[in-house]
Amino acid sequence: MKLNSTLLKSTVVAALGGLLFGFDTAVIAGATQALKTLYQLSPLGEGFTVASALVGTVIGSMLAGIPGDRYGRRDSLRGMAVLYLVSALGCALAWNWTALVIFRFIGGLAIGGSSVLGPMYIAEISPAKWRGRLVGLFQFNVVFGILLAYLSNYVLGTMGFGAAEWRWKLGVTAVPAAFFFVMLFGIPRSPRWLVKKGRIDEAREVLRLIGEENYEQELKDIVESIDAEHVTSDALFTAKYRVPIFLAISIGMFNQLSGINAILYYLNTIFEHAGFSKVSGDLQAVAIGATNLLSTMLAMSVIDKVGRKKLLLIGSCGTALCLGGVAVIFLTGRHENLLVWMLVGYIAFFCVFAGRGDLGLHQRGVSQSCESQGPEPG
Repeated sequence: MKLNSTLLKSTVVAALGGLLFGFDTAVIAGATQALKTLYQLSPLGEGFTVASALVGTVIGSMLAGIPGDRYGRRDSLRGMAVLYLVSALGCALAWNWTALVIFRFIGGLAIGGSSVLGPMYIAEISPAKWRGRLVGLFQFNVVFGILLAYLSNYVLGTMGFGAAEWRWKLGVTAVPAAFFFVMLFGIPRSPRWLVKKGRIDEAREVLRLIGEENYEQELKDIVESIDAEHVTSDALFTAKYRVPIFLAISIGMFNQLSGINAILYYLNTIFEHAGFSKVSGDLQAVAIGATNLLSTMLAMSVIDKVGRKKLLLIGSCGTALCLGGVAVIFLTGRHENLLVWMLVGYIAFFCVFAGRGDLGLHQRGVSQSCESQGPEPG
């Protein structure tokens, strides 16, 4: 089966949710100092301002399956686009600190929801041959969005907006959010969701549109897999799979606890404490974002060749050494010029090794949830 225009367009549009995910996650790094000064925030208040989006992300990811199952993945992604838009405009126009925190929380709901619904939609609309690579496009867009956020912060920081600069930095997300919302009207629903809702003819038409050669057999396989779905779900939560499930969850948890979010959110502040100017710190952040993107591209090309376990082991050691170097620089107050290289090394190890080892597990899990479309190669 060839990758036709409808399938490609549907994947790219759904993956825009990943771009917004990354952009909204990292853009706060360029505004923390201004917000701290404007609202006279204590360290606790600053932390809560940043973390408010994370609270929304947790809740959004936990609840995203409800509208996803009821209204469909595509239509639920439209809801996420609206939340991104409301959050961006609300943060830009925030009249006090409480309003800012509320709108950042709304943005977190969108991040959490799109992180679930985007890969789910792509996996369900993709044939087995292309599934791993197409789902990987969502992850690629996440890191591309992070790079765009840092680049946006740098450009806006040179335009002389003065006290309103932070509003522009947080509000610019409204542009891609509106584009995402409009583009979602041009892609079909997930065929698997349509079958679940008994809309067999519509599912058949979607399979035909995305270029499935034997769409009747594909449709039959989807129907059979959904009929047997509850049996598989019941079997998953048995003692036999207790250890693998525990390990999969632990790997994801400890990867996050390695400090990646703290660095992405406070990157400009870190450079400021190391003696860099605001504009210089913004530019250094762009370098970190570029490393993030390039390392992710490298990871996606080697993960199936090298193996996930080996990548995780190497990454854990590499990230620990780099973070140790960062700690030494701040403890001694010396060799600040090496800070950017320590952070580049950390990001590279995290993206190529630690951060992509569990991505492989995630992609494999998504693919297996759509096993009606055949096993994923590799």
